[in-house]
Amino acid sequence: MKASFDSCACDGFRELRFSRRELLRVGGLGLLGLNMPRFLQAEDLGKGPPVRAKSVIFLYQFGGPSHLETFDMKPEAPQGIRGLHKPISSNVPGVQVSEHLPRMAKVMDKVTLVRSVHHTMKNHNSAAYYALSGHAPPVDDIRLKDSLDLFPAYGSVIDHLAPAGGEMPTFVSYPYVIRDGSVTPGQHASFLGKANDPLLVTRDPNSPEFNLPELSLPSNLTYARLAQRREIQKLIDAQSRLLDYSATARGVDAYYEKALAMLSSTRLREAFDLSAEPEKLRDAYGRHTYGQSCLLARRLVEAGTKFVTVYFSNSIGGQSKESGGWDTHGFNNTRMFPIIENRHLPITDQTLPTFLNDLDDRGLLDSTLVIWMGEFGRTPKINANISRDHWPQCYTVLLAGGGVKRGFVYGESDKHGAYPAAKPVRPDDLSATMFHLMGVDPHTKVYAVGNRPVLISEGEPITGLLA
Repeated sequence: MKASFDSCACDGFRELRFSRRELLRVGGLGLLGLNMPRFLQAEDLGKGPPVRAKSVIFLYQFGGPSHLETFDMKPEAPQGIRGLHKPISSNVPGVQVSEHLPRMAKVMDKVTLVRSVHHTMKNHNSAAYYALSGHAPPVDDIRLKDSLDLFPAYGSVIDHLAPAGGEMPTFVSYPYVIRDGSVTPGQHASFLGKANDPLLVTRDPNSPEFNLPELSLPSNLTYARLAQRREIQKLIDAQSRLLDYSATARGVDAYYEKALAMLSSTRLREAFDLSAEPEKLRDAYGRHTYGQSCLLARRLVEAGTKFVTVYFSNSIGGQSKESGGWDTHGFNNTRMFPIIENRHLPITDQTLPTFLNDLDDRGLLDSTLVIWMGEFGRTPKINANISRDHWPQCYTVLLAGGGVKRGFVYGESDKHGAYPAAKPVRPDDLSATMFHLMGVDPHTKVYAVGNRPVLISEGEPITGLLA
């Protein structure tokens, strides 16, 4: 029997289902969908800042949420700029949110809103890569494709510089590989090497059959037997000089041992067992893919994973009223943004406050940095189709826990929500802040293609929002 890949496998993101024969034959090169790694050493790691965030949960809102319909409403703006939704007061004086986010209004005392994020990338793949890596792409082009010349995902950098150790993976992402035409860059380890790729799961956590067969051995093959056969294979490999002494080969062997540890990990299997959660709590999160994905994120950080990326949707969206991401132009409808009202805001208002309360109640929020963001905002001016278009010039990002202030607003947009009016923030600065809170110097060097030294972030930590 040959190994078979999930139907959604694409461009290096693969979930491997393997037989015993195939597992032993490939020597682990395909395990968990990761191929031959290329290990590159980081320099100047030194002593980093104190660790405030032991873990990060990155809730990525593909498509670009409108700041004017969520967390930076402009009710005093002229008609055609202010939204059709009404603002409501939150539990933080002076902070209003959309009327469609009443439960979020009750937890705004747990978060920091950054209302002055800006850049110049107007295409989804370009802007999304910027959001997922903290580095501006070389071009703003809808055809931007994944490449080893582009920077890795945040979680891969953490796995490279400050891995979790033990039996839990450092970096887990799910439940999609996102794309706008081509696969969006910034979702994997890129030039850091496949060993720092995320454990990628493209199964639906809301499915009754949700499990991780790629972390299960065949019934007639125990971990002890597998490890023993691995030792035999090592001897054969050494005798045939297939592994020699190259850094790449040593990386393969190191990653194989890491994967074997995952196979034997009771902690990892238990973390993915959502059936262990009370039905009432699962219902509170929402019996949908995003709700159960956020619950799984909480379980993963509890078990020791350091970076979890949860994708809201696999696509930017479109004209559907039932599925897809936050891209909302083109409905040609006199009722504004039906998918926002029918899907995006109700899901957000159910899951996000439940998630933040759950983390806080368990004592996890102070040590877990939650990041809720998309790739850009939406145009202040409503277009002829009663919608808003892409707008990277100013938008809002929500942060919570992990060393940031509670009930706080950093930065300010102008009276129309069009441009930063105070304390402008780039995605580079958000990435530098995240690394800083995780105890990693954001100006640490790693080596890109061609042995070129690069910084993991070109930004500066936003000290004004730190607790």
